[in-house]
Amino acid sequence: MSKPRKPKGRPVSGWLILDKPVDFGSTEAVSKIKWLFNAQKCGHAGTLDPLASGMLPIALGDATKTVPYVMDGRKVYEFTVTWGEERLTDDLEGEVTHTSDKRPTEEDILALLPRYTGTISQVPPQFSAIKISGERAYDLARDGEVVEIPSREVEIHRLTLIGCPDADTAHFEVECGKGTYVRALARDFGRDLGCFGHISGLRRTFVAPFGEDRMVPLADLVALEKIEDREERLASLDAYLIDTAEALSNLPHLAVTDDQAHRLRMGNPVIVRGRDAPLAEPEAYATARGRLVAIGEIGQGEFRPKRVFG
Repeated sequence: MSKPRKPKGRPVSGWLILDKPVDFGSTEAVSKIKWLFNAQKCGHAGTLDPLASGMLPIALGDATKTVPYVMDGRKVYEFTVTWGEERLTDDLEGEVTHTSDKRPTEEDILALLPRYTGTISQVPPQFSAIKISGERAYDLARDGEVVEIPSREVEIHRLTLIGCPDADTAHFEVECGKGTYVRALARDFGRDLGCFGHISGLRRTFVAPFGEDRMVPLADLVALEKIEDREERLASLDAYLIDTAEALSNLPHLAVTDDQAHRLRMGNPVIVRGRDAPLAEPEAYATARGRLVAIGEIGQGEFRPKRVFG
């Protein structure tokens, strides 16, 4: 029998909160980070369009097991809407489909915002990753097909008009839940105001639980390539990584002993003791000496592991 192939790269784990530049795709960014860190495994939580900049949380190694918890977190975007044109892609990349000479006043815009706060119904853009009959909507759109994309409910927690620098543009900030398309907000604003509109600037500044202060510009990481000593270079890169457990900070936490950690890593439950121990939780995480051991559930006086970490 042939020996199993040894994975390429280092078994490095943690989160990198990348400040993605404009005109750089999310998949391209992940590939660059994987190469820079010489990592065995790499993935991201929440795609950013090439025309968008800002926070792209990238998981390395075991941190990829926590991607769903970051994907489900709240997000904050700053965005600019240009009035007078609706575009095929709802941003600057697409061809113009509708035009208008009308421009909204600041009062018009402010009166509209309450209708877009709370739980709203939204139709994703034609150029989106939504699957229609097993195919991505953007692939169908590129082939010239106009498809019916069903509306879905999304949560808008906060929507603020930052300002109107001129008659043609308005700046906003939105805090929203999973699955919200900011491009669709711009499209729908323009339709409701009777002037059409599209995204001309988009930046993500927050993906729960990671704040803007954790972002690392790609240029800072690329600059470390000039360090000739490989170990020194990789150590400098690793210094930017955030512990995997930080992605789970919104879940209940349980500290366990080394013996309990061993049992959990073997897939066995451990008894939960203590006055402050949770009685029942559908999801929680356990650490030993500050290091992530497992994600699991608490019930009937036990922590039962679902995912374990080395």
